[in-house]
Amino acid sequence: MKDTQNVRRLGAWRAAGLLVATTVAFAPGARAQGGFGSTTDPRVGLRGGLNDAASAIENLELISHSPKADSLNTGPLGGLTFANSDMAFHQNYLVQSNFSGFQIWDIADASHPVLRKTYICATDQGDPTIYGHLLFLSVETTRGRTDCGTQGVADTVSKERARGVRIFDISDINHPRHITDVQTCRGSHTHTLVPDPHDKSVVYLYVSGSAPVRPAAELPGCSGLAPDQDPKSELFRIEVIRVPLAHPERARVVSKPAILANLGAVTKHADNAADIAAQQARMAASGRAGHAGGGPAQPLRGPVQCHDITVYPAIGLAGGACGGYGVLLNITNPAHPTRLAAVADSNFAFWHSATFNNDGSTLLFTDEWGGGTQPKCRATDPIDWGGDAIFTLKHDKLTPAAYFKMPAVQTSTENCVAHNGSLIPVPGRDIMAQGWYQGGMDVIDFTDAHHPKEIAYFDRGPIDSTKLVIGGYWAAYWYNGHIYSSEIVRGLDVFDLKPSDQLSQNEIDAAKLVHLDEFNPQSQPKFKWPAAFPVVRSYLDQLVRNNGLASDRTAKIAESLDVAERLSGVKQRAALNKVAAALNADARKAKDAAKVRVMAAAVRDLAKAAR
Repeated sequence: MKDTQNVRRLGAWRAAGLLVATTVAFAPGARAQGGFGSTTDPRVGLRGGLNDAASAIENLELISHSPKADSLNTGPLGGLTFANSDMAFHQNYLVQSNFSGFQIWDIADASHPVLRKTYICATDQGDPTIYGHLLFLSVETTRGRTDCGTQGVADTVSKERARGVRIFDISDINHPRHITDVQTCRGSHTHTLVPDPHDKSVVYLYVSGSAPVRPAAELPGCSGLAPDQDPKSELFRIEVIRVPLAHPERARVVSKPAILANLGAVTKHADNAADIAAQQARMAASGRAGHAGGGPAQPLRGPVQCHDITVYPAIGLAGGACGGYGVLLNITNPAHPTRLAAVADSNFAFWHSATFNNDGSTLLFTDEWGGGTQPKCRATDPIDWGGDAIFTLKHDKLTPAAYFKMPAVQTSTENCVAHNGSLIPVPGRDIMAQGWYQGGMDVIDFTDAHHPKEIAYFDRGPIDSTKLVIGGYWAAYWYNGHIYSSEIVRGLDVFDLKPSDQLSQNEIDAAKLVHLDEFNPQSQPKFKWPAAFPVVRSYLDQLVRNNGLASDRTAKIAESLDVAERLSGVKQRAALNKVAAALNADARKAKDAAKVRVMAAAVRDLAKAAR
């Protein structure tokens, strides 16, 4: 794979002297100028078309494609009125949001998803999460109504306007019931569900609003003034909603932690006239232009809001992608998250989202340069702009490791930049699927945080080869054995991984052993693997691939595992314990001793489970 052209080491990053955060940036001359990536990749120059575009694929199989519901194709092609957006999963159902509501798919058979329900209710991007029978949906647009009506809201100030988080009861999939709207001062661009570790009767929602502050006349208590003018300013804060699960209609905002307070101003690479004009045009088109709610715009230090927050409850941490900063949060008290650290990078335009690896030792942030509506993967676009920045995480400190960007050059008619993704539960490795809008979808291995690489991909040609039409993959998420990708215009795609020299069948089989009843990608679960032969063989395959143990020993271990698998009960247990003991002895002289020990532990677990 072409990993040498699309990775830049961050060893040259240097401190920039802020008192409350670490700013990182390449030293002068360390960043490649101009040339973006491969121009000979099979993805380059694909024929365009809405339904007949050419495609390129490697180490994946597209097992199904489902178009949007007919009722969501009534707007102009490329418009965002019914654009597909993010996803959430519950048992055999997938909720796929769009800018005017959501669709519910039955994915019991991933090769033939069945559309069960289309629900119209204006939201903007409509970020979804699910908890049991409750569906939460972000709403930020000024056209959103409390009754979900399609007529919009004409008045500047109106009690009919809904901006915040909508709550639905989806216990009857075919008849979702709108319970209530929790109004917030900045609406909700995204939100993240956080369970309470001590009280199972409640959950919390961290709300990130990117719209201007609402007038106090519409929602009392809202202030857009700078904090030195109004200590209760909504700026630099997120809003935390507490949801009593037995009475979701009583959900309310319970805190507004100022997690961005006192952060210094940052330099962003995209601060140029063309990008600023494009951003203003997007905001105007979505009704978010201008300053509202308490006086004229004020000069501010640092970002005033977060775009997205990914929580990892198992380790008590969250990663906040907050416009100009990547923020590390302590969430052990979920109602009152606190900032532990913040990093900035002058090669980032807009910190968009975050993903932890499974053991919490690495944190990957994305840069949504151009806001997702512009072509930022052209041959002239630097490869360390508009991609991923990978940090190692230890003792609440983030240390830069590497950049990654989808490597194939895209055209000026394809909006392309890093966007949403999630981990694939391959034991012993850090692998994720990620959407890149019209840059397609790829699978990234960042096990070595300093040398990430692409190991699989899928891409279609542009929706229209003659002009830019917004489309492509909003997100790519792994859920119970498959990768689901939400395509803004074309619908829903489902992929299976195929074995290759980069990923073995054992590793794919082991990933499929992890089953979730529910998955909200911004609420990361900790993956745990059952005691099973594919898990053990995954570690062995990794030792073979990386020459982590002598080849004569890996061949002997493979033979011993084959013999043990044919046995049962006491005999199988004895055979496996013998393999584990031999592995512990191997670890003393192995190149990858840590991996050998992990495999030995997995073999012992398998022995304990033998019947």
